[in-house]
Amino acid sequence: MITNTESGTRVDEIAQDLFRISTPVSAVPGGFTFNQFLLRDDEPLLFHTGLRGLFPLVSEALATLLPLDRLRHVAFSHFEADECGALNDFLRVAPEAVPLCGAIGAMVSIGDVADRAPRPLDDGETLSLGSHTLRWYAVPHLPHGWDCGYLMDETSGTLLCGDLFTQGGADHQPVTTADILEPSEAMRSALDYFSGARDVRAKLERLAAAAPTTLACMHGASWQGDGAALLTALGERLDATALNAADAA
Repeated sequence: MITNTESGTRVDEIAQDLFRISTPVSAVPGGFTFNQFLLRDDEPLLFHTGLRGLFPLVSEALATLLPLDRLRHVAFSHFEADECGALNDFLRVAPEAVPLCGAIGAMVSIGDVADRAPRPLDDGETLSLGSHTLRWYAVPHLPHGWDCGYLMDETSGTLLCGDLFTQGGADHQPVTTADILEPSEAMRSALDYFSGARDVRAKLERLAAAAPTTLACMHGASWQGDGAALLTALGERLDATALNAADAA
C-alpha cells in the first residue's frame, strides 16, 4: 500500500504481524531504499526509525497500521543515522515507548543521546511482545559498529538483519525469493561497509543456527527461504575475501 504518492513510501506485510515501511531515495546512484519494520503485537515494536528527515514519511506510514502512541519499543541494530536518527521524534509521539538496543549501544551512545533511558539487551536475552518472542544477538562489527546486534523473531522465524544483504536500487518487491547475495555483494564491492572482523564467519554461523525463514533487510527487498544457507554462503564469501586480502598483503 502506497502511503505517500510523492515520495513513494509504502507499507507491506512481509511476515506474520510484521510490516515493512519502505521509502525510495535518489541519494545513491541507481537509487536506494530505507526500510523500517513494525512488529504489531500487544507491545508493538519498531525496528529502525529511519533518518530524522524521513520522520514525517515514516510516521505517516506507521499511523496507517496503529496509533503512534501505542508504540512500546523503538529498536535498532546500531547507532547510525538511518538506524535511529528519528529516535527522539518517535519517543515524543509515543510517550510509553522506550529505546531498545544492545547493552554496548546503551552504554556508549543511546544512554546519552536518547530523551528516554534505553532498555539494554544482553546477548541471547529474550523479550516477549505478547504473541511474539524476540531474541537479541550481539554481533559486534557485523557488518559494522561495536554495538551491532540483531533481533530474531522466534515466533515467525524472521531475522531483523539490519545492514546485512544491503541491495542497491529503489525498485524492489517488498519480499523476494530470488537471489539477494549477489546483488548485496555487488554493493559491498562498490562501497565496502563491512568492518572485516576476524570472527565474522562464526557470527554468521550463529545467526544461521537460528534457522530464519525471512530476512528483513534494511536496504532493498526482504527475503524468504532457507536463511541458514544464505547466511552460511555470506560467511564463506567473506572468508574468501579476507583470505584473498591476506594473500595480496
